[in-house]
Amino acid sequence: MTIVGLGDEVPSGAVVVVVDVIRAFTTAAVAFERGVTDIVCVPSVQAGRGLRAQHPDRLLVGESHGLRPADYDFGNSPADLAAAELDGRGLIQATSNGTRGLAQYPDPAALLAVAAVNVGATARWIRQHHPAVPYAIVCTGSTAEDRACARHLSALIDGLEPRREDLVAGIEEGAAQHAAAYARKPAADRVDLSRDLPFCREVDRSDFAMVGEIRDGHVRLLKV
Repeated sequence: MTIVGLGDEVPSGAVVVVVDVIRAFTTAAVAFERGVTDIVCVPSVQAGRGLRAQHPDRLLVGESHGLRPADYDFGNSPADLAAAELDGRGLIQATSNGTRGLAQYPDPAALLAVAAVNVGATARWIRQHHPAVPYAIVCTGSTAEDRACARHLSALIDGLEPRREDLVAGIEEGAAQHAAAYARKPAADRVDLSRDLPFCREVDRSDFAMVGEIRDGHVRLLKV
């Protein structure tokens, strides 16, 4: 087991789990709950636009510096997607950390996306399908919530019983760090996370893993 940051070296042939709690993979999990068929994760907002030009039936979801690009259908917001009609639709998602992180690992034994909402299901999937394979958990952000989720996931994979309260406390700490960072920005550049944080804190809300299929320039996430 190893817990690393985005850009750090990952062992060859490991199961790679990419973490983004606030908010990319919480958003993705809620989208799957709402009935989306798959989510194509791309490393940049511009790549999302290019892929949508090829697949105009797909909805664009994502953010640039935390804010929804003007031509995107939805921002990187689980609260917005929880209220959307998505059944049977395919998504394209582009975020600064989470989806960009997925694109950096071309040859893993398996590639998964995780947030607190599906951390338990992710651990069960790994233990069932790759019980003897080394794994690397990649924290895409520098704030506390991703590290807390990584520690929780690692303990579950190893057969331990980590405390949910510790994970929630880590998410709260990370949310405070985000809020402090946004408070230093001009008002127009600030992101209000208040509607999204209840989703981000809801540990094991989703009973599925999100497994990636590596394609040319993007990763296709499936609910399994």
